[in-house]
Amino acid sequence: MAQYLEIKDAHKDALLFYRMGDFYEMFFDDAVAASEALDIALTKRGKHAGEDIPMCGVPVHSAEGYLLTLIRKGFRVGVCEQMEDPAEAKKRGSKSVVRREVVRLVTPGTLTEESLLEARRHNFLCAYALVRDEAALAWVDISTGEFHAMLVPPVRLGPELARLMPSEVVVSETQEHDLAEIVSESGAALTPLSRSAFDSASAEKRLCALFEVSSLDAFGQFSRAEVSAMGAVVEYLEITQKGKLPLLRKPQREAQARVMQIDAATRRNLELTRAMTGTRAGSLLAAIDHTVTAAGARLLERRLSSPSRILSAIHERLDAVDFAVKQGRICSSLRDDLRKVPDLDRALSRLGLDRGGPRDLTAIRNGLEQAGQISDRLAALDLPPLLTQSAKALVGHDELLDLLDQALVAEPPLLARDGGFIAPGYDDELDEMRQLRDEGRGVIAKMQAQYSQETGISALKIKHNNVLGYFVEVTATHADKMLSEPLSDTFKHRQTTANQVRFTTIPLSEMETKILNAGGRALEIEKRLFESLRHAILSRADQIGAASHALAEIDLSTSLADLARAEDWIRPNVDDSRRLHIEAGRHPVVEQALKKQGGAPFIANDCELADGSDGADIWLLTGPNMAGKSTFLRQNALIALLAQMGSYVPAKKAEIGLVSQLFSRVGASDDLARGRSTFMVEMVETAAILNQSDDRALVILDEIGRGTATYDGLSIAWATLEHLHDVNKCRALFATHYHEMTNLAGKLPGVENATVAVKEFEGDVIFLHEVRKGAADRSYGVQVAKLAGLPDAVVARARVVLDALEKGEREGGKKQAVIDDLPLFAAAPAPTPAPEIGPNPLEQRLESIIPDELSPREALNLIYELKALKSG
Repeated sequence: MAQYLEIKDAHKDALLFYRMGDFYEMFFDDAVAASEALDIALTKRGKHAGEDIPMCGVPVHSAEGYLLTLIRKGFRVGVCEQMEDPAEAKKRGSKSVVRREVVRLVTPGTLTEESLLEARRHNFLCAYALVRDEAALAWVDISTGEFHAMLVPPVRLGPELARLMPSEVVVSETQEHDLAEIVSESGAALTPLSRSAFDSASAEKRLCALFEVSSLDAFGQFSRAEVSAMGAVVEYLEITQKGKLPLLRKPQREAQARVMQIDAATRRNLELTRAMTGTRAGSLLAAIDHTVTAAGARLLERRLSSPSRILSAIHERLDAVDFAVKQGRICSSLRDDLRKVPDLDRALSRLGLDRGGPRDLTAIRNGLEQAGQISDRLAALDLPPLLTQSAKALVGHDELLDLLDQALVAEPPLLARDGGFIAPGYDDELDEMRQLRDEGRGVIAKMQAQYSQETGISALKIKHNNVLGYFVEVTATHADKMLSEPLSDTFKHRQTTANQVRFTTIPLSEMETKILNAGGRALEIEKRLFESLRHAILSRADQIGAASHALAEIDLSTSLADLARAEDWIRPNVDDSRRLHIEAGRHPVVEQALKKQGGAPFIANDCELADGSDGADIWLLTGPNMAGKSTFLRQNALIALLAQMGSYVPAKKAEIGLVSQLFSRVGASDDLARGRSTFMVEMVETAAILNQSDDRALVILDEIGRGTATYDGLSIAWATLEHLHDVNKCRALFATHYHEMTNLAGKLPGVENATVAVKEFEGDVIFLHEVRKGAADRSYGVQVAKLAGLPDAVVARARVVLDALEKGEREGGKKQAVIDDLPLFAAAPAPTPAPEIGPNPLEQRLESIIPDELSPREALNLIYELKALKSG
């Protein structure tokens, strides 16, 4: 307990997994908290200060699952291991305690175990630093080695965290209070560090030491704030990994101007990587993900979260997808090869942190083997630039691959301590130890036959007991021969009994030692060889990382091509204009959902926003609720985003002028925890759009002002549209149910009316889902309410009130007088029940007909019969 309390005192903010044999034990408050979080039994062990000590524990072999549960529930865990063999501790005295140390702090942003991570998603750890007037964000995924930094002013921190979706954010303890709300909104855990961890001078030295360079200039021109943030990341990793730093790739500097800016609300409204339910299913990412490797899936999410604004990069990516679309057979073969590629990045990271096992070695081997096969497939092809670069990174691994091929078995065990992962024939000493371990009896039998032949005594036996170990035994009748020269030189007398005489030999003693120690020695040799192979891999970490990225790039290109062929998507034309011309565009997620349901086909629609030579270009979209306005708005935003990501798009034709920012205000939601009503949330998001949009932004707004009174809402929507047109001068799709706003199309040169067509039939409304030029003449709200299932009495009453209000409008401001004359709801006439009608003979006859059984003559006669029934 004294040792436990001393170690716990140094790690007060973490649950302590204290290793005791085959269990991790927890005591005192840790045990109480862990037993509740893990739903495991709380017991007690001994006393402290006269009180029982609460205790609980988890088996070491299944600890990862418990770790994941604790991390997801917001705990940090210190893993305290036994650092010596208990036998060594006993040598110091009977009361000596096994030496223990915390070897690692497990936190949300520092996970590396395969079972604790989502294979298809990054697990980012971020650090945010403020240095004088500059602020920067650095982020790292220690499971893959990704390391980036970027200048991020405080106003942009929320959107960037929404883009990266980190698991943990490290901030200076002086900034913890100010940044807590922003970090909390991103869903990340907030971890404060001392101010010294953010000192930029110390950070630079720390980074130079890590990457073994004299200056960071070789990696780019980083600001003091960026260096501070990167240094804080490394400092935190040194704290949590107890000095065992992961393999980090050289830091890359990112610039906001290189990617499309998308704020958190827009990401949420457009459901880019998560649906409104918070799950991946139903998101755009789920709809377009045809990748077959974990690294490819992570690259897809990065590209989708950060569409490019660099035309050359977009065209390179589109060229690669275009090649894969046209080379269907090659693309299919590549995808078959890629399915066999393991996660090289995460295997490499675990090996770098010394947490890897034999399967990580074979993952590297198998991945490089598949890389070679893929390189061979691409060798004779005329590749576009992006795939040419990728193909080059796949070669040059033959020496390492040959080493791993010779050294490793095909299917190794999970843990190095289990042994059996080194292939037979790779190491002579290991083969000998295995033979002794597995065939000890056979080896002794061969020695017995050899000694029997040398002595000429057929009755000679080699036996074993716990006192003498292995010995040679002959009957007393052969004793004199064995005790005389020359046999006495080889066979040394050990023991004489009534009927036998026992001897030993130097080779037999040596063999005994070898057999007894063979199993342990074999494991020691395998561990030594494991380390040798691990270092051989780590010495080529950069090349392996480049091969992994190349495989991910090929996977992404071929997966987007597979998506394009399967869903009939086309290559967009992305240029430097401000045009947004889309013919027969579709919503990728909705279209797939309709296909799965086997229902009606998706109705495609055009969108034409001019290049802005005459100012802003805005479509003012009117039409009833449920007619498809929101879907139309979203699909055009998603098409622009997909195009700049480097993907084909769901349309017949698409010409996209570069979009610098994408803003979306769609749907109704509140934030009551922060005291924000639905309308307040709507206004906050609208304010962000109006304050930030530039002339290359694409804005989609749906039903601005609907959360307040009619005239308040109309005035806000009106003023918002004018501001977008006159001040922001951006491209926009503006949906509204305020028909009064359609007059703006005649006043503002950049505004054009469009409407979603509907058809009215016998009092019901039929949604055609077609977007046409022009304005809607009414909202059809009552008809939609009827479709939703409101009681007939409510629908009938609503029609009466609507007619009265419209009559008041027509009579020039007499609305209130007409309303005052309305009868009370209770006095409203109930709908007249339909008279009961008996069975229809025509319908009854139709029900009885089985068309497949009719002959042509019977069918003709049936027509006459039916006409007679109808006229009757």
